[in-house]
Amino acid sequence: MSQYIIINHIKVQNANAIAGFTWGFPAITNFLGFVQNLSRKLADTKDYQDITLTGCAVVAHEHQVHTFGRYERSFIQSRNPPYLKKDVDKVVTGKAPAVIEEGKMNMTVSLLVECNGNIGNREEGFLQWLQKACLLQRLAGGTILDIANIQFHKPENSSDVKRITRRILPGFTLLDRSQYLERHYQELLKDNPDAELLDAWLDFLMLKQKARPKSDLISKHLQKLIKKEPDNQQFSQLMEVWQKHLGTSYEETRVSEGLKVYFEQLKESKANKSLLVQWKNYCEPNEKTDADWEYVTKPATGYLVPIMIGYKAISKVYKNADVGNTRDNKTDVCFVESVHSIGEWQSVHHIKTPEQLQSCLWRYDDYIANWYLCRQVVDSQTDATDNHVAPYENIEDEIYS
Repeated sequence: MSQYIIINHIKVQNANAIAGFTWGFPAITNFLGFVQNLSRKLADTKDYQDITLTGCAVVAHEHQVHTFGRYERSFIQSRNPPYLKKDVDKVVTGKAPAVIEEGKMNMTVSLLVECNGNIGNREEGFLQWLQKACLLQRLAGGTILDIANIQFHKPENSSDVKRITRRILPGFTLLDRSQYLERHYQELLKDNPDAELLDAWLDFLMLKQKARPKSDLISKHLQKLIKKEPDNQQFSQLMEVWQKHLGTSYEETRVSEGLKVYFEQLKESKANKSLLVQWKNYCEPNEKTDADWEYVTKPATGYLVPIMIGYKAISKVYKNADVGNTRDNKTDVCFVESVHSIGEWQSVHHIKTPEQLQSCLWRYDDYIANWYLCRQVVDSQTDATDNHVAPYENIEDEIYS
């Protein structure tokens, strides 16, 4: 039976809002790092050494990114106290310190943390210790101002899960949707063997528009046919096919043969001249053809967002003495780049069973050479490196290029 700790409604100030190529919410590595640090502190205690914290689910309640601007957003700038020698020299001579643009945000989140170990009658003392330890840590680089409460749960059925979700409503949990990215990438390869995984990832991010040759006269003509002969099954079928055609992207579909046959047999007359010209331009457009612009639908439905889920090595591992300006003088160093995928924000009221609750947990993935990933439940038949976008594939050359 799984057991969970709910760290409910954590108010965080000045958390990091930039994650790799994306911005707006911290990377999932920030939250797993927070839980891992708590687990390490537990291992150093005398009373709770047998308790470990593994995965966690992230539930967002509120967020406010420190930006300004209506359409093109810019991060708010600040003059921080000088800490570099060149900045100190500026202040001493009467000049202002450098302006630093930082991606910061305020947020309120809840963490559903998986807990292993027998707590028994130590629950009250353990939760008090946990509350104090959380307030002394930073979350995504931000300061924790308040925690509503921390509770311990052992959900056995749907009723228990419902009691948990009620405590974290309203909120949205972040789910891994790497399978959407892989599926869309395979579809792109069918039409374009040279397509890259980055192209598929960008299709989830960008608002795209495509041109469709003007077709208002064609639609009006088919509507008139149905008004004149509402019982004519052929006209009804033509209109149905045409409406279905308009519901798809122009480049991804071909005009029905039935429509082609109908317009080829249509008599050329003064009344039909403009209609036939538009039909010809619709089937064979050129750079001078008038067009309507329409938005391209996303590859999948849902509140989908780009997310950062880990790192990929872009160099070999160096001895600490061979690299300058490291955080300590002992740990070996490896250069990495961010790994991105697709996530979905989904309301927690969709979680109704213990299995669904378990599937919301993020964990560190099993070791894969050069990859450091955070994952949710993944099919064992799927290669973990197939569903993610890493900036570089040639790990030896890019860092020195």
